[in-house]
Amino acid sequence: RMNRRRIRYYKSFSDDFFQSDKKYELKKGYKYIRNNPIARIFSSLLYFLAFIISSVYCRLFLHVSFVGASKLRKQKGGFFIYGNHTQPVGDVFDPALACFPKRIYTVVSAANMHLPVIGKLLPYLGALPLPTDMAGMRDFTRALEKRALDNHPIVIYPEGHLWEYHTEIRPFLEGSFRYPVSLDMPSYVMTSTYQRKKGFKRPKITVYIDGPFNPQGGNKREMALDLCEQIRDAMLERSKLSDYSYYIYKNQEG
Repeated sequence: RMNRRRIRYYKSFSDDFFQSDKKYELKKGYKYIRNNPIARIFSSLLYFLAFIISSVYCRLFLHVSFVGASKLRKQKGGFFIYGNHTQPVGDVFDPALACFPKRIYTVVSAANMHLPVIGKLLPYLGALPLPTDMAGMRDFTRALEKRALDNHPIVIYPEGHLWEYHTEIRPFLEGSFRYPVSLDMPSYVMTSTYQRKKGFKRPKITVYIDGPFNPQGGNKREMALDLCEQIRDAMLERSKLSDYSYYIYKNQEG
């Protein structure tokens, strides 16, 4: 029988179970790229330390395994990774493990930058926070494109909101698919699935890597929509491999 504490009720797919309703905004003129040599050295050291810690945490505590990660390591140049957003810590570190030795950059909500302690460190770990104004969006887009053109993987969670251990695929924010189209870069899918693990309450995580996906269409909007559909279809197919729901998500109105 399901423990009621493991039932989560939602009103819409835009609900977020890990952030408050308060709207956070980036400071005007937020610097996405820090050219200070000391900042670059600190960033490299912090990323390396986080990678070591995450390797232990993801494999021993989250019981993460990968299928198809070699595709990401063999891919030359910059590329994009789209994943389902189901782990507060794992979604930060799993792509880094799968892409090693490549260094990743991840699109995140601006609310993450206000988290105690870790919020200050996120920019040095490769976080690209989403802005809320047009001027900020221009700076964000330039930074994202620069990182991709510098041959770094860019990680995006198109569902937009974190639902821990959720085994279904939620609607996507379609705007996130214009970047690989604009840069003419390949895209991959990283789908986290959940299976019962004997002797443990929480399930093990199997992460499937699929791709590359290249969009078809006459213009950039059509290509972005086609890419969105390809990515969604791949995630939906892989999500069928989940056989255990640690949390049950129920619509309050359903």
